[in-house]
Amino acid sequence: MDKAAQERPSRFPRQRTGIRVSFEFFPPKTEEMEKTLWDSIERLHPLHPSFVSVTYGAGGSTRERTHSTVNRLLAETDLVPAAHLTCVAATREDVDDVIRAYVAAGVRHIVALRGDAVGGPGERYAPHPGGYRNAADLTAGIKRIAPIEVSVAAYPEKHPDSPSVDADIDMLEAKIDAGANRAITQFFFDNDLYFRYLDRVHARGISLPIVPGILPVQNFNQTRAFALRCGASIPPWLADRFAGLDDDVATRKLIAAAVAAEQVFDLVDRGVRDFHFYTMNRADLVYAICHLLGLRPDEARAAA
Repeated sequence: MDKAAQERPSRFPRQRTGIRVSFEFFPPKTEEMEKTLWDSIERLHPLHPSFVSVTYGAGGSTRERTHSTVNRLLAETDLVPAAHLTCVAATREDVDDVIRAYVAAGVRHIVALRGDAVGGPGERYAPHPGGYRNAADLTAGIKRIAPIEVSVAAYPEKHPDSPSVDADIDMLEAKIDAGANRAITQFFFDNDLYFRYLDRVHARGISLPIVPGILPVQNFNQTRAFALRCGASIPPWLADRFAGLDDDVATRKLIAAAVAAEQVFDLVDRGVRDFHFYTMNRADLVYAICHLLGLRPDEARAAA
């Protein structure tokens, strides 16, 4: 290697430079999934994320498992849990009981989401007659009960139920007016979509942090199906990267790491410092990306 190459600085930062991360997990259904989840939490814990969120199924379908995971995080770790909450198929009284239970357990951060229709994709969403109408209404309800932090969702490619991105931004404004502290985006793979969305949000005078949601591709076919349900696009170049690798796990993992690193470093180069990772309860790929971002266990603790 020539001297110039040896002296050339790496694009990857060697130290934490204001990068903040958060991680999302889902409550496990089986004993085996429980072990995978807690192995992942143990692996990522030393990076000292700003918070870790735990998802909540449609209609509260994972309610008890979500509570159990959040309570264990509070009891056994020093991580800050952000409990997800939806308002679909539930009365205000039922949702308020969940909020109060979270607060009583020590939760000080809730991710407020409308939630999907109970019947799944294709079914039209309808608010419960005695429930919160939408995520803005839910956010206001949370804030009435406790002065805690509330994160909400943002959709660079619009929510599947929305007629337009502008309609989504109208709803984002309503969530902010209701007291939201930050928005976390649906995952995306084309960074230009995120920045175009930011331009439209900022043109409305919105200054709330809009944190990009990053989904490392653990399994391309699964990711493609997930994106279809969520209204997120899969760029042709991404499909091409994983083409022919269905039975080649080792190469697929290498490609996944390269794709995720490329995306987050482009975001860093363009000024982004906060990232929310959808971990799918798998730690290795997320840990590797954070390592490339300059997050080391000792440095993360010092900067926390």
